[in-house]
Amino acid sequence: PERTYKSDAFFEREVTQLIRLLEEYHYNRDGVKAADYAQVIPDFMAEFDGTRLFFLESDKQEFMKRWSADWLYNNISNLGRIQPTFEIFRVCEQRTTTRVAWILKELEKDFDLSSHESYVVDRSESPWPATNEEADVLWRKRLTFELIQELLEKKPAPTVASTSTSLPAPTPADAATVQPEASKAQPSSATLTIDEAKQNIRKRYERRLKTLTDFENHEISEIFLSSITRLYDPHSTYFSAATFEDFGIQMRLQLVGIGALLGIEEDVCVIKELITGGPADLGKQLRPNDKIMAVAQDNEEPVEVTGMKLRKIVDLIRGKKGTKVRLVIKPGTATDPSQRSEVVITRDVVNLNSARARASIYDIPGPDNKTVPIGVITLPAFYGPDGGSDGADKASATRDVAELLKQLKSAGIQGLVLDLRQNGGGLLSEAIDLTGLFIKQGPVVQVKNFYGEVKIDNDEDSRIAYDGPLAVLVSKLSASASEIVAGALQNYGRAIIIGDSSTHGKGSVQQLIEMKAASSPLSFARPSAAAKAGAAKLTIQKFYLPDGHSTQLKGVVPDIVLPSIEDLLPIGEKDLTRALVWDEIATSNFEGRPLDAQVTTPLIAASTERQKTLEEFAYLKKNIDWFKTKQDQKAVSINLEERRQQREADTAFRKLMKSEKDRLSRGEFVAREFTLGPPKPPTIKAELTPEQIAAGEESEEDAKKLDIHLREALRVVNDAIDLAAKSGRVFTDAPPLTAQAVKRG
Repeated sequence: PERTYKSDAFFEREVTQLIRLLEEYHYNRDGVKAADYAQVIPDFMAEFDGTRLFFLESDKQEFMKRWSADWLYNNISNLGRIQPTFEIFRVCEQRTTTRVAWILKELEKDFDLSSHESYVVDRSESPWPATNEEADVLWRKRLTFELIQELLEKKPAPTVASTSTSLPAPTPADAATVQPEASKAQPSSATLTIDEAKQNIRKRYERRLKTLTDFENHEISEIFLSSITRLYDPHSTYFSAATFEDFGIQMRLQLVGIGALLGIEEDVCVIKELITGGPADLGKQLRPNDKIMAVAQDNEEPVEVTGMKLRKIVDLIRGKKGTKVRLVIKPGTATDPSQRSEVVITRDVVNLNSARARASIYDIPGPDNKTVPIGVITLPAFYGPDGGSDGADKASATRDVAELLKQLKSAGIQGLVLDLRQNGGGLLSEAIDLTGLFIKQGPVVQVKNFYGEVKIDNDEDSRIAYDGPLAVLVSKLSASASEIVAGALQNYGRAIIIGDSSTHGKGSVQQLIEMKAASSPLSFARPSAAAKAGAAKLTIQKFYLPDGHSTQLKGVVPDIVLPSIEDLLPIGEKDLTRALVWDEIATSNFEGRPLDAQVTTPLIAASTERQKTLEEFAYLKKNIDWFKTKQDQKAVSINLEERRQQREADTAFRKLMKSEKDRLSRGEFVAREFTLGPPKPPTIKAELTPEQIAAGEESEEDAKKLDIHLREALRVVNDAIDLAAKSGRVFTDAPPLTAQAVKRG
């Protein structure tokens, strides 16, 4: 039956309220005009057709002609009417129904797997086909590509994530949390026959069609209104009443899943971020940008989730505590579209303890055949009193780091590395207090709201927990509070920053606003007692460092940049559509300045020389160059033999790199660990199958070997120690890697 839509006064009022909130309270409220609503229609179309293969370009032109930007803005903002939403969706259903019928007939034919044509997989920036005939050509290539991918793919053997712990409740699109557990390695199955491969593709598109027809009106409305909120920035969104209610249930019950924030890109489920302390994070088997291709319950057959609604995927991943879920993953760094791996996880609620800070001491080779003890504190998140559960609510990142500093100093460290590479943020108060462990006192962050008012948050404690040589290690995954700490310590000249070309660039603050709480009329305009209001998550503030520079978009740029594959991945703020711009405000009144060139120049020069001469950097460069070459190849061959040969070449390269890594890792620095709280349970290791070994895949333990960035950060701190010993004047006349300059104030 044809989908029907009938508006009601309560929902229309909620829509107008959403627009009012955006125009009055969003940080970027002056950045969006009525003319910008022209982008809402193609954005909404892309939400259902990310591959740009079902709609036609003429559909877009017809929609935009029929509903101009001014028409959309006036009807939505003044009347709350979003009828175009359902008419566009109805066309989407029609186009998909027709195309799936065409696909099923096409799959009955023979395919030429020996042509020398290619197919561009990423069509997110491509136009929709101009005609049905042009779409047919693209679809024949697409189906050939999918068929080859099925024929090349083998059923992955199970691997393991590791250890367990606990964490706060999830966010709306979150698959909650889980504990990984080992499974016995099983041999890979044989490759599929052509008929079996075709059957998989057939099921995939039948499922896509069913998923589309299962969409409810409130879900379609939510997607459309979120297309409007994202005109303002990528972090703002609208939650329908049903989604918001589901979020509330999650917060109260702590539903069990894998500890990952999920999203949909081009019909594929993508891991957007890992929740700190969740098994997906702790197991180190999953990374942001990895794609979930299938989900299986314990020993059942995997269910392919491509084309499935996000809520249904999340429901498949969640489950009862103690039950297992298996995820078939396509790694975000995969250069072969057919590459797959499997992670087996036992569901459980996580708590914060496993995300607590931990420390190690590394013995770094020094002069006269002596070693220099240098500490490393790894901080996964800025957790604190209001961020925990299950008895972990008393944990504090600042107190934990202070305690570890005491232990490290008692053990005689001569320098320190603060590792924030996997730290996606957390409590701002903890970031401020933790910065205070390394400076005397003063401004740490400035926060500007939508009115232009600036609030300066200071470290008020004049005590310094550690005043020795300090480096902060960061990556593209260091975000929000991590960027504030790294940037503030850089502003004060208190630490040298080392890592990827920049941090993530998340310099904005969001607030969840209930519609009924934001406007009293909504509370009294309900047509029935059953009517419920939704909510909006809006960006309302931006962060700035003590010197007035924003951390938004640009993040924090390290003093010493190390080569990194993460710099090639689309995981930073700058990769998000319509991200807020970088800017600066007036500097705060703080006593400090960036490290003097007398300090940074010799440290940078020594690191640069090592990057040119050490074998481990040559190994890293080979991997980066290979990955970049693959990434630059936008079109994929749809010749089966060419693809098979390419896969064999890729496998040979991975095996060669694994061999080099094994050899180089024999020279690891000697280390001893320091932890807080009860000891962690031992990691359960899984043996790789012969097929995985032959393909050059790594075990979890192998993946942890040869941490090149950490090794170089330790060497830089060692250089700083040596520099201070040779020239005390440097640390007297310029802001140093110690706190002496701050003490003078």
